[in-house]
Amino acid sequence: MIEPRDEAAVAEQLGRAPRAIHGVAHRCPCGLPDVVATEPRLPDGTPFPTTFYLTCPRAASLIGTLEGSGVMREMTERLGTDEELATAYADAHRRYLAARAELGSVPEIEGVSAGGMPDRVKCLHVLAGQALAMGRGVNPLGDEVLERIGDWWAAGPCVTVAAADGESS
Repeated sequence: MIEPRDEAAVAEQLGRAPRAIHGVAHRCPCGLPDVVATEPRLPDGTPFPTTFYLTCPRAASLIGTLEGSGVMREMTERLGTDEELATAYADAHRRYLAARAELGSVPEIEGVSAGGMPDRVKCLHVLAGQALAMGRGVNPLGDEVLERIGDWWAAGPCVTVAAADGESS
């Protein structure tokens, strides 16, 4: 269950109403949600494999810049040559699937996680979302993404959300 204030924050972060939120999976040090856990099926019935959805626009922008630098290709190449990294990444894939299975079963996407796991790197946002939601040490490439983008929260909250009493926070 997501609290109305958190749902309002996510809507402000995304610039649209959020869909199929199960709950807040991680909070930014500023206190706002920065990753939400989503249901494995959208309200219209569409399968949705992105269990951990990064919502913070600052983090998303920094990660988008990182994606544009060619780092995904370099990370994928490392998966092919670094057995320890490949094993840890495959473990992250299995943990992602297990987390989604706790939310529900969607046969159409069974065995499919997100972000290119387990054998390539396709979306750094997903990897960072998993690293935040499940903790450091779960997804080595997600951890690396977070290290590379630095303290995205240092400037304060990314959005302003009206409090229940009408004040902003």
